[in-house]
Amino acid sequence: MLRNTKILATLGPSSSAPEKILELARSGVNIFRLNMSHGSHDDHRARLAAIRAAEKTLDRPIGVLVDLQGPKLRIGKFPQPTTVKTGDRYEFVLDETEGNAERATLPHPEAFEALEPGHLILVNDGKLAFEVAEMHPRRIVTRVTVGGELSSNKGFNLPHTVLPLSAITGKDRKDAEFALEEGADWVAMSFVQTAADVKALRDIVGKRVGIVAKIEKPSAVDDLEAIAELADGVMVARGDLGVELPPEDVPVVQRRIVHHCRHLGRPVIVATQMLESMITAPTPTRAEANDVATAVYEGADAVMLSAETAAGQYPLEAVQIMDRIIRRVENAPDYRKVMALDYSAADEPDRTDAIAACVRKVSTLLPVTVAVAFTTSGASCLSLARERPSTPILGISPRLETARRLTLVWGVVAYHGPDAENLEDMVVKTTFCATKLSLAEQGKPMVIIAGVPFGTPGSTNLLRIVYP
Repeated sequence: MLRNTKILATLGPSSSAPEKILELARSGVNIFRLNMSHGSHDDHRARLAAIRAAEKTLDRPIGVLVDLQGPKLRIGKFPQPTTVKTGDRYEFVLDETEGNAERATLPHPEAFEALEPGHLILVNDGKLAFEVAEMHPRRIVTRVTVGGELSSNKGFNLPHTVLPLSAITGKDRKDAEFALEEGADWVAMSFVQTAADVKALRDIVGKRVGIVAKIEKPSAVDDLEAIAELADGVMVARGDLGVELPPEDVPVVQRRIVHHCRHLGRPVIVATQMLESMITAPTPTRAEANDVATAVYEGADAVMLSAETAAGQYPLEAVQIMDRIIRRVENAPDYRKVMALDYSAADEPDRTDAIAACVRKVSTLLPVTVAVAFTTSGASCLSLARERPSTPILGISPRLETARRLTLVWGVVAYHGPDAENLEDMVVKTTFCATKLSLAEQGKPMVIIAGVPFGTPGSTNLLRIVYP
């Protein structure tokens, strides 16, 4: 598992059998995603139990991310599919009515409050587009800018509009409680528009689980700095983001999000359509392989597989090829140079940041085999990962929940073990763990950081170089 960039894989019908989950973990999955848009709590509970069983079999922490569905915006029903043509006049009405070639129900009062002339309504993943011409209390007059077929309950997006709508539905609240009860490590939040949405979820889950804010709306991109500050991690959710932004903007936005999260020290995931063709094909396209490689070169903490592993015909092969792509890039001659070029110091560094920066420097001067952090909260590992050192990071934590959460973090080999009792014990435990995980090499140095007195969160104040 000596790979810096982590693999996040979604479970579903193709991958939910316990033996399949174990096989996926063996092939390189670091953290599994449970998508609450599909399946019951019982389905996800069984998957989570299988993940924990695989964790015991493999004797290493495996993370679990519960992805909340968020609000689903859909148009009303049609008795039969209807075609609308580009240039046509078309109306969306608040009153429930059967859709036809002239009008359809838009059963969301919030949209009527927020839309303005000139705004766009995109339907069916952006395949159809309507420009708002007139706003009325219960009627929206639009001009069809991209025509096509309309049918019942298709989703719609409002790229220019911030809706007065909570990102947390009643279902999300129940699913978040499920995540807490079952011991999930991360909760991903959909439909984030502003930092206030993240705060609302924080009020529900507290610090009992890490929050990943999914950036999938232009308004979230605009409020990125505040969102990333409040969240514990960020996901570049390119599905809806690719609908609401012009295609040429998505790579630039992805780069901006990854760079900002690296600077801030927040784990960042690049997601959606990474190996999309492998839903039905045993190998990816060259463009998809390059897409994964780009995320790795940018320094993303994790890359995600969605339908490829949840519903695809080749879930195991998708994980294996993603693992191979990551390893190939991370062993490329220019990989370390790219990591160094994109480095920037923390805006307000503390002593943990200073010690982490020293580790990065030491690893360039000495043949360090591993940087070891004794950590209770995981904060010292996050500081080390932000530096993107040239050596693996071994995070030893007495808290299993911390070790599991660290499975999402770049370069960290998470280990659940007892804290050091004193300096001598610290060296003994480091040598034991590093040797067990094949991270130690006779005659080559290891770097250890810790907080003295031991067991005190946030007290990192020690850097020590030892030889096994």
